[in-house]
Amino acid sequence: MWILYLLSLLLFPGFIFLIFVALFYEWIDRKLYARFQNRVGPWVTGPSGILQPLADFIKLLSKEDITPEGADKPLFRSVPVFALAITLTCSLFLPITGVRGLVSFEGDLIVAITLMTILSITIFYAGLSSPSRFSIVGAERTMLQLLSYEIPLMLSIAGVAVSTGSLSIAGAVVAQKTRWLIMGPNILGFVIFLLAAQAELERIPFDIPEAETEIVAGWLTEFSGRKLALLRLTEDVELFYLSGLAATLFLGGPLGPVIPGLEWLLHPIYFLVKSFIVLFLLSMLKSLFARLRIDEAVSFLWKYVVPLSVLQFLLVRVVV
Repeated sequence: MWILYLLSLLLFPGFIFLIFVALFYEWIDRKLYARFQNRVGPWVTGPSGILQPLADFIKLLSKEDITPEGADKPLFRSVPVFALAITLTCSLFLPITGVRGLVSFEGDLIVAITLMTILSITIFYAGLSSPSRFSIVGAERTMLQLLSYEIPLMLSIAGVAVSTGSLSIAGAVVAQKTRWLIMGPNILGFVIFLLAAQAELERIPFDIPEAETEIVAGWLTEFSGRKLALLRLTEDVELFYLSGLAATLFLGGPLGPVIPGLEWLLHPIYFLVKSFIVLFLLSMLKSLFARLRIDEAVSFLWKYVVPLSVLQFLLVRVVV
């Protein structure tokens, strides 16, 4: 029993699977983003460029790893490993192969979201650990965005918890056996979740903490080599996690028509297809808008998204 669990934790749907599927999601995201802009995207490395994210990761691992003078060395060196560990742990909550993820318990929904908040705080400290002014400005922008999108994100998920009567991810999945939560008042929560996820991922129009035309690479500026490789991989795993979480909470996750005896195959397929739909929407948002200024982003989130999320939560309370 424990041996099977450890193998699942390591292989499928565990860490190795999560790393490779995250790199695959990066490839899909880059291809979609390119198509939306009438470009080709990755093309050379592997069939249709499918191995390009892996090649980029290996290339960064082989680069010189520099710790700048004046940096808080213990913090600067530990942040990439800690950030990747958080995103991989969060992904273990996703119900890829069935109703329950590898880690599942009552209240796991709160834990999973709390870990993502800790990840944003970790990124903030990553910027502060560097002596670069660009890193510090990027870290400050990360924290400003966190304070703005965290409330809508929490309220959109709270709407799911109220609708299902459960604080567990498995409970949210079971409650959608007859109807997905997006087919009701939670459709507004789904839209809010997408906007908050885009801000969490620091993607256009909320890529302000990494604005290359203003602050080089923001909080990432001084990271290189293995550290940068781990941080880029963290972003990919986070993209997979948030796409999968949206698919789980609003689109029924791994649920769908099943053939007896083939549940082990169909559940992962349903989960991945639904998360692809979310990824498509996130890529579309990325291509439709230009980067906001930090004051514009904060103003937009507080003036429109926060009140809308409160309205959505109250609407769910009334309907339920």
